Amino acid sequence: QVQLVESGGGLVQAGGSLRLSCAASGGTFSGYAMGWFRQAPGKEREFVAANNWSGGSILYADSVKGRFTISRDNAKRTVYLQMNSLKPEDTAVYYCAAGPIPVTGEAWYDYWGQGTQVTVSS
Repeated sequence: QVQLVESGGGLVQAGGSLRLSCAASGGTFSGYAMGWFRQAPGKEREFVAANNWSGGSILYADSVKGRFTISRDNAKRTVYLQMNSLKPEDTAVYYCAAGPIPVTGEAWYDYWGQGTQVTVSS
């Protein structure tokens, strides 16, 4: 069983940056692929980024390519999402998730955090 806790969300102006963290406890963190998803008000949850157990096999949604960077530190049992050049349309609750492989489909992820709010003002 893996427990995930996100942090680092907040209010930022358009063009600004935030770094989200997702700390894991329980289980073998280095054995899991990690993903970031987001859900905006009134919309379905969508894939943002993912990487495999070693930080490779990185995937990004087209909407965040070149602006967001996913990384992980297995010694700290933490995955990060560096978000630069933020836009108002990036406003959402951001969730991290753990699963066997880095994919875009949320059904493949077994464990989820509670989410952290990111709000980008124009």
